[in-house]
Amino acid sequence: MRSGVIAQKVGMTRLFTEAGEHVPVTVLRLAQCQVVAHRTKDQNGYVALQLGAGTRKVKNVSKAERGRFAIAKVEPKRKIAEFRVSDDAVIPVGAEITADHFVVGQFVDVTGTTIGKGFAGGMKRWNFGGLRASHGVSVSHRSIGSTGGRQDPGKTFKNKKMPGHMGVERVTTLNLRVVQTDVERGLLLIEGAVPGSKGGWITVRDAVKKALPKDAPKPGKFKAPAGEAKATDTKADAQSEAPAEQADAAKEGA
Repeated sequence: MRSGVIAQKVGMTRLFTEAGEHVPVTVLRLAQCQVVAHRTKDQNGYVALQLGAGTRKVKNVSKAERGRFAIAKVEPKRKIAEFRVSDDAVIPVGAEITADHFVVGQFVDVTGTTIGKGFAGGMKRWNFGGLRASHGVSVSHRSIGSTGGRQDPGKTFKNKKMPGHMGVERVTTLNLRVVQTDVERGLLLIEGAVPGSKGGWITVRDAVKKALPKDAPKPGKFKAPAGEAKATDTKADAQSEAPAEQADAAKEGA
């Protein structure tokens, strides 16, 4: 089980296939999506990655949060989210996940907060049919009608669909196909509509009800932290210097 990513919704556009058919897509941008912390079985009881995306002014971040970001050696993030992962899919702290974390053609599950509509009636909120347009109905054509019985059951049941606040809900859309990725600009182009408004934060993860493609990178595609890259280079330099030192020792012994 791999990690997901945090992205920002840019808007919708369309792409054309070689056959001339147009495909409506939603553009998502990965805004410096980095690993902020790990969750381990020993300390937390489960394995997960805590990711952060976007940027915040330091003056707007509490001291406790500053300390957490300082430990991870990353800039303060605007959005934080956790993703459960398997033991072999842990990505180093400070690594930045890139757009090619997902491959073209694979299916993903997208979660976002829907656009708020305020107070809405039954027809808009629940797709009710409304009352008749004539034959005795006047003024209340868009009303919802009866909400419960009189003597039996003598009440309105809980969870009855009625007018009320609509939108601003956490919604997950399943099995959306990745049409294209742009690593340089950090863009994901996903087929179809994605819940949320422009500029809203979206979480994208591998589809639960679809098999992961064989060519999907594991544990993921990311840019390693600068400190880790330097450590790797130093290790490689040490290995390259070792044979030379052995050769010099052999000459002296001879």
